[in-house]
Amino acid sequence: MTSFSSPAPVTEDVLALHRSLLTLDSHIDIPWPDRDDAFLDTSDRFVDFPKMKRGHLSAGCFVAYIPQGKVDAQGHAAAQEQTLAMLEAINRMQGTRNGITARVCPTVDEIEAACRDGALAVVPGVENGYGMGDDIGMLARFRALGARYVTLTHNGHNALADSGQPSRVLGDPEARHGGLSALGREAIAEMNRLGLLVDVSHTARATMLQAVEVSSVPVVATHACVRALCDHPRNLDDVQLDALKASGGLIQITAIGGFLRPRSELQGRRATVADYMDHLDYVVKRLGPEYVGISSDFDGGGQLDGWANAAESPALTAELMRRGYDRSEIAAFWGGNFRRLLRKGEEATKKGL
Repeated sequence: MTSFSSPAPVTEDVLALHRSLLTLDSHIDIPWPDRDDAFLDTSDRFVDFPKMKRGHLSAGCFVAYIPQGKVDAQGHAAAQEQTLAMLEAINRMQGTRNGITARVCPTVDEIEAACRDGALAVVPGVENGYGMGDDIGMLARFRALGARYVTLTHNGHNALADSGQPSRVLGDPEARHGGLSALGREAIAEMNRLGLLVDVSHTARATMLQAVEVSSVPVVATHACVRALCDHPRNLDDVQLDALKASGGLIQITAIGGFLRPRSELQGRRATVADYMDHLDYVVKRLGPEYVGISSDFDGGGQLDGWANAAESPALTAELMRRGYDRSEIAAFWGGNFRRLLRKGEEATKKGL
């Protein structure tokens, strides 16, 4: 891996380029229960709107994250209720307060219009298909609340698919479905119909590879890293990366230290922006610059030395410039590739795929 002794300096040239971009972070958690503090400069949120403004982060995918519970009627009912409540809370993260304007943007055109108007773009998502339980009809409710993707699993198998990290607490076997269940295949078809991207972060290898084959729209890993550089079950191996490219999909590198470097190497320190960019570099070299992008998983475990919160986002642009990427490539990493995939989902809906 590349090793730099010091962070890339955030110069005026870096800031000028960074501020000229539409920058999008494809995975941010929200506090729960909701505190109605997105417009405040908080001490404990890594992403709030003042920090986004300071870091010129134009847009963020804010997710309704549901931890895995029991796969039964009671567990499903509770997960469905909480997912809808969280999406409703994300929908309240808009308007003008404290001199900042934010909009919920369910389409790429709306994201781009918000950026042109100087407003922050809030893009809802759902993390963990457990939130729909075993009711396909919930997906239309998610989309009606602006959601643009659903992460099929989290840590633990659900009714849709096998997770890359079975839950020992819930008594999970190594695999429950052998990848996708029949319900999971139906859910992917419905997500394609609705314009919800299929997110394969957290899924088992078999689940991910089957999702690539089943989905009529390219899939995305909204927050994942490269297994060749860090052997963790949450990361994608070369076969998975190649399958993503073949299908036109996308991996968004995430800022969780244990997915970037083995914990034995980190020895208690935080991973760095350079560690992060080693993973992005790997994908570019293997697949090309069209197949990779940026996510943080801020407020869900993500944090780097040098990118501790949204206000420090120019540090990533500085490191990309130091590594020789040009403006078009940096724009693609900072959301251009992700917006292209969102558009593919929108186009499939119009065609009735």
